[in-house]
Amino acid sequence: MNPTATNGEGAELARLLRQVATGDQAAFARLYDLTCARVYGLAVRVCRDRAVAEDVLQETYLQVWRAADAFCPEQGSASSWLLTIAHRRAVDRVRSEVAARRREQEYSDENTPTAASDTVDLVVSREEGDAVRNCLAKLTDAQRESIALAYFGGLSYPEVAQRLRLGLPAVKSRIRDGMRKLRECMEVRNDA
Repeated sequence: MNPTATNGEGAELARLLRQVATGDQAAFARLYDLTCARVYGLAVRVCRDRAVAEDVLQETYLQVWRAADAFCPEQGSASSWLLTIAHRRAVDRVRSEVAARRREQEYSDENTPTAASDTVDLVVSREEGDAVRNCLAKLTDAQRESIALAYFGGLSYPEVAQRLRLGLPAVKSRIRDGMRKLRECMEVRNDA
């Protein structure tokens, strides 16, 4: 795992990897104990985040457990093989997180209203408000007062009836007729 690793350690790691390939859990535990500090250190250096490095460590040893039979001592040392897996995992994680942040930023940029759309929304809102006020002006005073108390004042129909000292059926009738006139008026304005 490091340049000062002894040949004895290298041979032991290679032997442990061969045993891990057969499903030997004790060999895997020993391999982990001998190498986890160096693998974790590499992951921290690449990821620069201890929590992410811990995930990389776990993913590395999961891959080692699943693919230990892919280790070929003729192609390199066991420590190099293990560190290569860890390095690739760490780089993949960093790239993935950079890409995710980029996608989030692009989404935010695309979906954040601009000053121009804010202005358009304000103009539309004012026009709609003017249209509602104009249509409200066409109602009778009784209809306008009942609707204002119910919809703008937040009162229930019984509360409107109590406030106006009227029967509930009269208030419902005023509001229903007034709302019908408002709807018709707004439809005419929208069709124009």
